[in-house]
Amino acid sequence: MGVEIQQDQFSSEDHARFGRKIRDNLKALQQVFAQPGFGAGPMSLGAELECYLVDNAGHPANCNQAILQQMADPQLTPELNRFNLEYNLNPQPFAGAPFAAFERDLQRTLAAIAPCAQRLNATLLPIGILPTLMPDNFSPHTMTDLHRYRAMDTALKQLRGGPFQIAIDGDPPLQLQWPDVTLEGANTSFQVHWRIPPAAFRDSFNAIQLLTPVAVALGANSPYLFGHALWDETRIALFKQSIDARGDAGSRECSPPRVYFGNGWLHDGALELFASTVALFPPILPVVHPDDPLAQLAQGKLPALHELKLHQGTTWPWNRAIYDHHDGGHVRIEMRALPAGPSLVDMSATAALLIGSALALRDSMPARMDLLPFKYAERNFYRAAQHGMGAHLLWPSSSRVSVVEYPVTELARRLLPLAGEALVEAGMDSAEVQRLMDNITLRLDADISGARWQRQVTEALERQGLERVAALHGMLQRYQAGFGSGKSIAQWSTAV
Repeated sequence: MGVEIQQDQFSSEDHARFGRKIRDNLKALQQVFAQPGFGAGPMSLGAELECYLVDNAGHPANCNQAILQQMADPQLTPELNRFNLEYNLNPQPFAGAPFAAFERDLQRTLAAIAPCAQRLNATLLPIGILPTLMPDNFSPHTMTDLHRYRAMDTALKQLRGGPFQIAIDGDPPLQLQWPDVTLEGANTSFQVHWRIPPAAFRDSFNAIQLLTPVAVALGANSPYLFGHALWDETRIALFKQSIDARGDAGSRECSPPRVYFGNGWLHDGALELFASTVALFPPILPVVHPDDPLAQLAQGKLPALHELKLHQGTTWPWNRAIYDHHDGGHVRIEMRALPAGPSLVDMSATAALLIGSALALRDSMPARMDLLPFKYAERNFYRAAQHGMGAHLLWPSSSRVSVVEYPVTELARRLLPLAGEALVEAGMDSAEVQRLMDNITLRLDADISGARWQRQVTEALERQGLERVAALHGMLQRYQAGFGSGKSIAQWSTAV
């Protein structure tokens, strides 16, 4: 959601100044990208994990600010709602065993936070959507007390001009109106950052767009909300609808939502993504920083581009470009569609499959883009979110020079050896790659994902006579035990 700000009310002059400044940001960024050698260097990975705080009864625990105050860890940050925390992992070189390092980092951090959380009768749990959530868990007091969240809530409500509409297919379907943006905070994710040379950005980004539906289907972990059995990855629909600021049919037809899959295949480079974000979405946090990016460039300094960064934090494409001015500057892809959980190794393996497959396919992306119009890639994304491992995706087959529909599990099996080989060729340790690809194989052989496991256990408890809410609490207890075991979801028991 971006950096903290010091105000939550803005004037028309604030907006005018911000508009002028963000245009200067784009001019500066264009010059930065044109500098010889910008962004050169080895690939690296970063990640952020959002977690729920859950009390002893399985309900959300509104205590994130108390934990932040006691831990005083700059890598821990608040999220929109008081029952969520985010941890920013230490970046890792791509070469070696970066995902194993992520898992050790998270194990240490979760263990360090646990005593503090326990004193507040809470535990941390990575799960896409807490299945025991109920509407009365959300109120004006649910939101974390920070200026940026209040300002975002106010601005999106003003743009919307009425309540936010939630309509998601399921058993039963979920339909409701909500007066604020707090339902967005029901979604937690595992966001992965991939630093790559700018020359490789276009084809790498397009490959990530093509492959994200496969990763979402395999990694799905959010099947329940408010007692409704919905999409395998309900986060995708809920996030989009919970902050959709397009108030009338005309605006919905003419402009994209602020949560979106993309506007088309990328044809040039990262600058195209930044420029479209500025062109398509009105600013909602028009805070102007005193730095002058064009003057900084004239002095030989890389600008931070504060306004562009702040604006980016109020638009939410599922994959996006990130500019970073630190350590000589670079550009990276942020992958935002993967849910938190179910286990650390499952999260690592799904992300590794996504990135390894992108490495394997990126050189062929120009030809594949000619075969698959972007609207079908977007369709694949929502199919994968709704049906998970049962999804069928349209795929550009370079061997058949046509579009073919495949079960997503068949696509995953085809991609596995390609991804593994590409990761090793890019410098990742063969043992690390084998560990992660073996995890995907194990999950495919077991025909299981976090979403399927949650459904199977909940339905088994319902067959024993429990009502849906009680069954969800029983399932959550077993989920917490499974996460604590450190094992893959393929090794969690569904017996009740």
